[in-house]
Amino acid sequence: MIRLATFNVQHGRGADGVADPRRLARAVAALDADVVALQEVDRAQSRSGWADLAFLAAEAADATDHRFVPAVAGPVAVWGARRRARGDEPSRVPGYGIALLTRHPVRAWHRLRLPLAVPWLLGRGQVARDEPRAALAAELDTPEGPLTVVCTHLSSGRTGHNVVQLRYLQDALRVAPRPLVLLGDLNLRGRIPQQVTGWRPLATAATYPNARPRFQIDHVLADGPVVAAGEARSVDTGVSDHRALVVDVRLGAPQEG
Repeated sequence: MIRLATFNVQHGRGADGVADPRRLARAVAALDADVVALQEVDRAQSRSGWADLAFLAAEAADATDHRFVPAVAGPVAVWGARRRARGDEPSRVPGYGIALLTRHPVRAWHRLRLPLAVPWLLGRGQVARDEPRAALAAELDTPEGPLTVVCTHLSSGRTGHNVVQLRYLQDALRVAPRPLVLLGDLNLRGRIPQQVTGWRPLATAATYPNARPRFQIDHVLADGPVVAAGEARSVDTGVSDHRALVVDVRLGAPQEG
């Protein structure tokens, strides 16, 4: 059995408004997952104490390998100082993005920048621009066989561009080894990701907002022979405005009927 988790960590911010890296590390450790996909992850940002949150989370999860991929490079507190990340910036460069943590050996890592969302009008001539988005894939060797896991964080649903990004990502992953599991904050509710991709949901539970979750915008989708081994859990970790989504899976074809 392999435990998967996806968690939008909101840079480690708690309900008290404080971003505490140690509290985030404890929250990730408590999930006890073999693979953890994280979104809204800071590295060397002032608001989270200049910490490398992906490194701290990987250490807490007993991960044997991890990667952080910034979508944004530069200090997030200064709009003019940040830019779209290449994805391979050195660790001294402040970043904000996604991360994958794994206890299983990694055959290969792949990163991908997603299409930028079209700016939208807020009214009174104000224009909103979404932050850049990225995806990160790892080809794993698990005790049950090979498994590809993908982490992403798609744009907000205001413009519908998250559907464009999801289709783009699905097309880019056509050549990826199966079975494949996509984990992340897709900013799409309920069954929409399944309807867009045709991939099977492995976890169904409301994840947002944390205090009283009413919507599922965090998802675990499968393509190929991998099945849920039990009911998914939506976990209030005490960190973030999202709940973590956790599910145990087994490699193998779904049973018919």
